[in-house]
Amino acid sequence: MALVFGKWSGEGVKISDLGLARYIALDSKTVPHSFGRQTQKKFEKGKMGIVERLVNKIMRSGQGKRKLSGKYVRGRGSCGKKLQAMKTVEHAFSIVEKKAKQNPLQVLVKAIENAAPREDTTKIRRGGIAYAVAVDVAPMTRVDEALKNIALAGFVGSFNKKKSAAEALAEELILASQEDTKSLSVKRRDEVERIARSSR
Repeated sequence: MALVFGKWSGEGVKISDLGLARYIALDSKTVPHSFGRQTQKKFEKGKMGIVERLVNKIMRSGQGKRKLSGKYVRGRGSCGKKLQAMKTVEHAFSIVEKKAKQNPLQVLVKAIENAAPREDTTKIRRGGIAYAVAVDVAPMTRVDEALKNIALAGFVGSFNKKKSAAEALAEELILASQEDTKSLSVKRRDEVERIARSSR
């Protein structure tokens, strides 16, 4: 079995949230790059390795909702540069292994489970009046949101600071895996769920 970055194995990694298990692929590739093969069909993305999906989120130019969010990622100059994003993730995994004394893949899975929102709001229009209603979040969307927030948190932690992107990402993975309130991705999950609760 191939090892992720030639160092870490997906064997023995446990996914405790059964709702997400189908969408967290732990296939081990030495180089997490599938050349976009799993983007053509619906739900095919769920079969893409979870490490590659994290790398892809790091390459994004921002979440598109606030200018500042895009500035964090663009400021690191990794937008569209997959090799650079892969090096960031590999270095982050090395730091996680050193600090947490665990398989970084297990830490990543736990961080995704803790950062994935279960409830969100959507707008409904009736008779010319628009109002927010709480809805359950689909498992694929939960994984996507968690990865986006983890990647964004990594850049927030290193933006205009001496800390590197890899160090900030490693710190975020460890905090999110422990469901620490200092974790930005856990804070964002709590905020989304709080708004959804008030819209029930």
